[in-house]
Amino acid sequence: MTRTNLSMSISADGYVAGPGQSEEHPLGVGGIALHGWHIGPASDHPVNRRVVSDMMDGIGATIMGRNMFGPIRGEWRDSGWRGWWGENPPYGCPVFVLTHYPRESIDMAGGTTFHFVTDGIEAAYALAEAAADGRDISIAGGASCARQAISAGLVDEIDLQVNPVILGSGERLLDGFPAGRPTLELVRVLEAPGIAHLRYRVMR
Repeated sequence: MTRTNLSMSISADGYVAGPGQSEEHPLGVGGIALHGWHIGPASDHPVNRRVVSDMMDGIGATIMGRNMFGPIRGEWRDSGWRGWWGENPPYGCPVFVLTHYPRESIDMAGGTTFHFVTDGIEAAYALAEAAADGRDISIAGGASCARQAISAGLVDEIDLQVNPVILGSGERLLDGFPAGRPTLELVRVLEAPGIAHLRYRVMR
């Protein structure tokens, strides 16, 4: 059965990106500090390696927002932007990018193809489900895409990598939900130096 997982690094004060996201600061000012557990020396820790494996292995399709794909706003026009990850992105599966502006799909190395979906999160999810063919689906972020997926009832579990970092402002993951929603059950706690990995099951 397809499992839909949302995994995001988050600050102690609840932000998944800092303020002022741009090409210079794709994660917002200070936001890079949320990701040292998997892109710095700490990535070699066995717990962190396990969490990365959980995030990436066996994923049949990924959904992300346009803000995560890149800093280009409005019409694509002649933009040659192909994502932050170079010619060999880490996904290795079809990636469905939420956007208001149509664009032709982009084939990349390693099995990654970016498809641009203008009909909203549920349409993107239907395409991802078909592409995944029974394998798991990843909701990669950013915050707006994640909130849409949660609100639509599409997420089975949420993995949060909680950092001892205070960003003060930026993009919060769970802004705008009514009290008590979503209802979460804590099902796993893992720890590595400087990071707590929490997994929640979304109760329906």
